[in-house]
Amino acid sequence: MLVNFLVERNTISYVGCAIQLGSAVFFGTVECFLLAVMAYDRFVAICSPLLYSTKMSTQVCLQLLAVAYTGGFLNGSIFALSFFSLLFCGPNGVNHFFCDFAPLVELSCSDVHVLAFVSSFSAGSIIVVTVCVIAVSYVSILTTVLRMRSPEGRHKAFSTCTSHLTAVTLYYGTITFIYVMPKSSFSTDQNKVVSVFYMVVIPMLNPLIYSLRNQEIKGALKRALGRKIFS
Repeated sequence: MLVNFLVERNTISYVGCAIQLGSAVFFGTVECFLLAVMAYDRFVAICSPLLYSTKMSTQVCLQLLAVAYTGGFLNGSIFALSFFSLLFCGPNGVNHFFCDFAPLVELSCSDVHVLAFVSSFSAGSIIVVTVCVIAVSYVSILTTVLRMRSPEGRHKAFSTCTSHLTAVTLYYGTITFIYVMPKSSFSTDQNKVVSVFYMVVIPMLNPLIYSLRNQEIKGALKRALGRKIFS
């Protein structure tokens, strides 16, 4: 993608396009699972703090990580196989900044109804399952927090979840728009704009979203901004 910004003639091979599509779906799916795991982690930390070391042991974390990467591999494979099932017999200019599935389907001259359904069902199922895990975790967290008598305890619990909820809202909002909503409800240009958010902007924002709770990071950022303003 970065190379395409720098060269005049933007080309990619057939296999390269499949690898790019599969990789994007793979890492996107892993992100969904990891966000669900992080929600579960916060649920255990707030609702069962005394059992945290047992429920989130190193072995459990490795198992959850294996599930995330296995799910990413399976979903990425489905999209890659769907790509290889497409027939291209006309224009070969992808109206996008990377090989995403929707613009590739538009170029295909084969019947895409089944493939579009399979890919949407696969992506939609993962989104629904992970969103359900996140929703159940946060409903339980909210119930526990509301029972707390200490205002400081409530504030600490909410501050623990704020960064994660921000990342979840940004990420799931964009991928739902791209992979689940009917393709007739938005244009290719809108697709490209939203894709920039979940492919480029959100990954760039994640370090800031998660690190700004750290007091040392906050202090360093204030000092850096102060030097910029007064220099």
